[in-house]
Order: sequence, then structure tokens, then C-alpha cells
Amino acid sequence: MGAGARQRRLLAADFVMSFMWVWSSVLIRIFVHRILEYGAHSVEGEILRYVVSIFNMFFFAFMAKTTKGGSYNPLTVLADAFSGDFSNFLFVVGARIPAQVVGSVYGVKLILDTFHGIGRGPRLTVDIAKGALTEGLLTFMIVIVSLGLTEKIGHNFIMKTWISSVSKLALHILGSDLTGGCMNPASVMGWAFANAEHITKEHLIVYWLAPVMATLAAVKLFRLLMHHIKPEPLVPKETASKSMFDKSE
Repeated sequence: MGAGARQRRLLAADFVMSFMWVWSSVLIRIFVHRILEYGAHSVEGEILRYVVSIFNMFFFAFMAKTTKGGSYNPLTVLADAFSGDFSNFLFVVGARIPAQVVGSVYGVKLILDTFHGIGRGPRLTVDIAKGALTEGLLTFMIVIVSLGLTEKIGHNFIMKTWISSVSKLALHILGSDLTGGCMNPASVMGWAFANAEHITKEHLIVYWLAPVMATLAAVKLFRLLMHHIKPEPLVPKETASKSMFDKSE
């Protein structure tokens, strides 16, 4: 498959997965609270919602593997772009992230047309500085976890996805009362666009600038750590002895 065909496949996958991701969160809430009729603050309902969310993340991880790189989160592709060449960075910023945003926007639009009064998406309940710090820290931690899992157990799909899913869920819970614990600028953009809040200072700083900067910081730190802990290559004894002999001559 040529580079152009691969890029088109990734763009289509990003659009579809982003569309499906915003729908999945709404369908999970409908399943737990409307169909099964658990209360909004029911402990059993919350536990069930978290369990279904983990299965949902497994499903999207499988889709990412099946599409060979498709993603619903700009931060995921940005982390790879920061580690890759400049042409890939331009493709991510200029094409893949817009495809994810458009997919999320159309997904939310269809949700609101289908289910009236379903909600307004994540809400910022603190000031901009605290919100940016919260989203930044959550993003920094999940990117570090994701990079570490890829480096250490990238070949083990089930274990990698399990640890990643539980980590995302835990961080989401930590930030849910402050910013929504999103760690996904595209899905937030879908709801913000629907509510005509996509160009506000709060949205741009908290849900875009802070996570993107945190992703860059996490990639830089991970590179630095891996450079320092990378083991030195072993030198064969014969080579070492020969080098010493050469020096003595």
C-alpha cells in the first residue's frame, strides 16, 4: 500500500472512530441510567458504567489495531508526531487532527438531533488556571503511561490495553468534577462547537493548549529517561582485548 493510500485510510479511520467515540459515551449513559434505570448517584450504576467503559476502551483499542493506527484522540497521534519526522508532524496537525475534530462535531450534532436534552458535554467548574493545570497533569500522566506501555509491553495487546484503560478511567475520575477529565481535545471540541463555545478562552486554553503542551513535555521527559536508563551495549571480550592491545602498541 502506498503512502497516499495509507494516509487516506488513517483519515477515514480517525473520522469514523472520533464519531463513534462521542456516541459511545452517550450510549453508555443511556444504557446504565435509562435502560437499566440506575440513579445518577447510584454506586452500583457508577461501577457498572466504569466496567462498560473499560470494555468500550478495549473495543476502540481493537479498532486502532485493525485500522493500523486509527485514533479518536489528537493527543495520541501528537505523541507519535512529536517523536517522528517533520512530514508526519505536518500530516498529523494538518489532516488527522482536523479529521478527528470534524468526526466529533458531526457525532455530537447527530446525538443532539437524536436525543434531546442529553447534556452539554464536559463543564469547567474551576477557574482557567486550575482547569489548565488539571487537564495538563492528567494528560501528562496518561501520555507517560502510554509511552511506557508501548516501550515495555507493546507486543502484549491485552495487558497493554488493560493497564491503559484502567489508568485512563482512574485519571478521568480524578478530574471529572473539575474539567470533566477529558484528555481528548477533539471530543470536547464536538460539544463546545454544538454549544457555540469552541472559540472561548476557557476552551482553547484548558482543553487544547494545556493538553498539547503536556503531551510535548511528557514525550520530551520520556525520551530523556529512556536515554539515561538504556543499557550500554556489551562489548565482546575479544574485541575489548584487541582494543587494549592496539592502544598498548
